[in-house]
Amino acid sequence: MVIKVFLASSSGSTAIKKKQQDVVAFLEALKVDYTPLDIACNEENRMWMRKNVPEENKPANGIPLPPQIFNEESYCGDYDTFFNAKEDNSVYSFLGLPPPPGSKEVPMTERNGEAHAEKEQAQAADGQEEDGGDADDEEDEVAEDEEEAVEETDEAHAEEDEEQEEEDLQSEVTVHR
Repeated sequence: MVIKVFLASSSGSTAIKKKQQDVVAFLEALKVDYTPLDIACNEENRMWMRKNVPEENKPANGIPLPPQIFNEESYCGDYDTFFNAKEDNSVYSFLGLPPPPGSKEVPMTERNGEAHAEKEQAQAADGQEEDGGDADDEEDEVAEDEEEAVEETDEAHAEEDEEQEEEDLQSEVTVHR
């Protein structure tokens, strides 16, 4: 499955640039493979994106803006739905991907509860010894990666907000002169 992220390499909008950077940075932090597709330099990409965003997800003017995210041919969503999925710790579900072991999206019973206990009991009954250290380390590493990705994007949002406030103040000063 290939995640496609439609971006505009030469957008004049700082808001669009920041949204694109946020999506790309978060996917990279989670080590999700994706393909960036430029709609500014490639007319085919722009037409494909516009054609394949469902009507109910298009803005009032009918022209969807980047970033738009697809899993192969299946529409996942735009920046706002991506952001909501990120806040809900459901990015993998949003992308239509199975969550990795240790992900916050994996149900707790599957990680630590009944399913885990049943697995250990079955292995003990088979006479197998489980060395859970490696699996636990991998789960911890994935969880840490997710937390770092959330923290990085939260910091980026805080910086964006500060920059926007600074721009707004400069605009107000210019208008009042």
